[in-house]
Amino acid sequence: MLANYECDLHGHTNRSDGNDTPAEFILHAVERGVRIAAITDHDVIPPDTVTIDGKEEEILSFAKRHGLQLLKGTEISCETWIDDTHLVCFGCDWTDPFFSDLDVFTVKSKTGSYKKLAEELTKKGMPISWEEVLDNNGHPVPEEQVQKKMLFELMARKGYMESWQEAKLYVKNAKDMVIKREKPDAVSVIREIHRMGGIVILAHPHLISEPVSYQGRDISREEFIEILIEAGLDGIEASYTYDKTSYNGEKTAAEIKKEVEEKYGSRGLIISGGSDYHNDGKKGVKNPREIGDCGITVEDFMKYDQLVQLLPFDF
Repeated sequence: MLANYECDLHGHTNRSDGNDTPAEFILHAVERGVRIAAITDHDVIPPDTVTIDGKEEEILSFAKRHGLQLLKGTEISCETWIDDTHLVCFGCDWTDPFFSDLDVFTVKSKTGSYKKLAEELTKKGMPISWEEVLDNNGHPVPEEQVQKKMLFELMARKGYMESWQEAKLYVKNAKDMVIKREKPDAVSVIREIHRMGGIVILAHPHLISEPVSYQGRDISREEFIEILIEAGLDGIEASYTYDKTSYNGEKTAAEIKKEVEEKYGSRGLIISGGSDYHNDGKKGVKNPREIGDCGITVEDFMKYDQLVQLLPFDF
């Protein structure tokens, strides 16, 4: 089935919590009729190569050879006390020490907090071992690549929750099980990405629950976004697969898209979109997100000079 959008600016591979290799991601995007796609794995720099039949090939050339313009990006998790504050970043100097420092910081904070979460779930009658987490349903990952979503998926597979989305909401709302990993603040990340010449887009804004606890006070989601805009935020996701995530608000994905476009479309921000594809279907997730489920049109992409400059080849 062809994608709803030919341009998808938010997707994941097995370099974080996705289930496709980068090569599989590219080939599937092409199969879906997507013309521009982005790999934005969590808190890691994008890959330079793909491996096919034991041979390495430069990733952008591989994508071009199959008819895809591929954008290299990363999705940085920010704000210790504000869940789902994720910044999608493009056009960076991926050799900058910021990213190696972020990698060390992230691995340390994730490993400690996720082990503690597994322990707390076990105490609550939902036994989860760290070995099960690392097995990742038969897709083993090293400890430094464990993502929180893998624990939610495991909770669902073991029958503790109906789905990974329900598991995420359970953990998020359990007042007696607040286990936060330390994350960088969003304003400082925006500043660092801009220092490297990159651009920053706020992912899935309506996954950020209200009230927003920011620097010791409760504010609205809109007020928090204004803080990010004042800090230099370049764009915001409007089209997003809320209906296939842990979103528990009352608005439809279409209503959110319209609201974001109306609030921010005239303010010089990039109005972005993406599926947040993970190929969860490989793990048996029902109704998984697909590349191109959400995104933007190629025509809209070409309206933004900041995005056009990211294209690796002439379009």
